[in-house]
Amino acid sequence: MQTHIVPVGFDYDRLIAPLVRDRVTVDRVVLLEGAVGSEANVEYSRNLGGKLEQDFENLLGAETERYSVEDVYDYDAAFAQAFDLINEELDAGNEVWVNVSSMPRVVSFAFATAAHSIAVERAEDRDRVHTYYTAPEKYLETELAEELRAGADLLADLLDDVDDERVRERLDAARDLLAEFDERGTTIGAKEFGGSHIVELPVASFSNVKPFEELILFTLGEHGEFESVSDLAETLARELGEEYTDSFRSKVIYNVDRLGPGGKGYVEQEEQGKSYRTRLSRIGELWVHSHTAERFDGD
Repeated sequence: MQTHIVPVGFDYDRLIAPLVRDRVTVDRVVLLEGAVGSEANVEYSRNLGGKLEQDFENLLGAETERYSVEDVYDYDAAFAQAFDLINEELDAGNEVWVNVSSMPRVVSFAFATAAHSIAVERAEDRDRVHTYYTAPEKYLETELAEELRAGADLLADLLDDVDDERVRERLDAARDLLAEFDERGTTIGAKEFGGSHIVELPVASFSNVKPFEELILFTLGEHGEFESVSDLAETLARELGEEYTDSFRSKVIYNVDRLGPGGKGYVEQEEQGKSYRTRLSRIGELWVHSHTAERFDGD
């Protein structure tokens, strides 16, 4: 079964037209709609989602489900949601196609990175995980701006004959909007979320995680940060019920190095005298977050 996971933003054609035109097999579609933003934006996205649901079913005969993305600027939550959705489809024996053409870039990057991470972890299923993008034939922003400019010229001509306050207000509003468009383009300002104006987009690892490396990552996720690798090794030995020996400590050091910046990138280390303060990197935090439920289910 071919499943397409489609985050919905403000696009319609890019999410369905290429599949219809290329006669792609689509058995199942998962539509994700943003639940945060202005009321008008959320409503617009939901309306598009409804239209896409109908057309995926009518034009492609696909079973369609709609889900909500609670916060389109929460990278961690989007990554975890993508990780769960893709794994569920793979577990059901389906081939998964992730469309990253629409939705805010935070969500698109989170879904693309999650798909990449899963392809690394599930090497045997790598050929069943796909991420794709469709470019638009044209953008409407410039055409809308030109139409607004023509409308403003028409309103200015009307004011030569009729002194109407409503016409003057519409003309002023149109000219103000056009001035902002000409100066700034299609967006204004930089939005703050989570106490910052920047969302880091971590890079997925190119290597799978071994069982002992998993223990290290989960231990770092549970305890946060260790003053040294020795402290981490002592904690691991205690929790595993093993004797803390030089051999065990060396094993932890070796695996932390493999997980560090020169290896898989899941662990960060900061030199502090003769020790190294050890903690999870951003992609390490995402790995732990997305695997925690799976770990407890396995237990």
